[in-house]
Amino acid sequence: MMEKANILVVDDDKEIVESIAIYLQNEGYTVSKAYDGLAALDILMQQQIHLIVLDIMMPKLDGIKATLKIREEYNIPIILLSAKSEDTDKIIGLNIGADDYMTKPFNPLELIARVRSQLRRYTQLGNIVASDSKIVIGGLCLDTDEKSVTVDGEPVRLTPMEYKILTLLMRNPGRVFSADEIYSKVWNEDVCVADNTIAVHIRRIREKVEIDPKKPKYVKVVWGIGYKMEKLP
Repeated sequence: MMEKANILVVDDDKEIVESIAIYLQNEGYTVSKAYDGLAALDILMQQQIHLIVLDIMMPKLDGIKATLKIREEYNIPIILLSAKSEDTDKIIGLNIGADDYMTKPFNPLELIARVRSQLRRYTQLGNIVASDSKIVIGGLCLDTDEKSVTVDGEPVRLTPMEYKILTLLMRNPGRVFSADEIYSKVWNEDVCVADNTIAVHIRRIREKVEIDPKKPKYVKVVWGIGYKMEKLP
């Protein structure tokens, strides 16, 4: 089991979020918080999340729609919460990709037990790297604690911006980011620079991490859309 797994708790009731967070933190987990589905999706794009506790009834984007969006890109465990006791919500949630379901009010100790069970199952399926600080895709390894990158065990020197772009892509393998999105998330600004600026950074990253930059294995261009990190075992 991963004692330092990062769990995203999503509920429009801040008291419930804080309560769940306290129980999870007491068990050694780190906790990220969101209060609606859209905020949850934004956190997922920027952080490495290992499990989501997700309320169904929320503003902006409810838990059912959020689960559908999450499943387009991620296979991490999702535990749905709802104040309703009807079987309909449970059936819909499980059918669209949720892994478990709990009805409010619930015993916090039971939630902890289900979190442990889902993380154990997820880890055994080989979807989580043994160390929380490391993101591994094929022979490419990024260590977020040491701020280091290796390719097939060999260290690679990246500039701070190259490192941030690579981190964003590696946290979201398979997801295509436009140049605007990359600029907004890496530079933390809404005003976009010319596409060429991002293209230059991507080219430099490829020159450093790819065996053959002209035939990239990891960082791919999706023509007319943007860039992505290829999903590799």
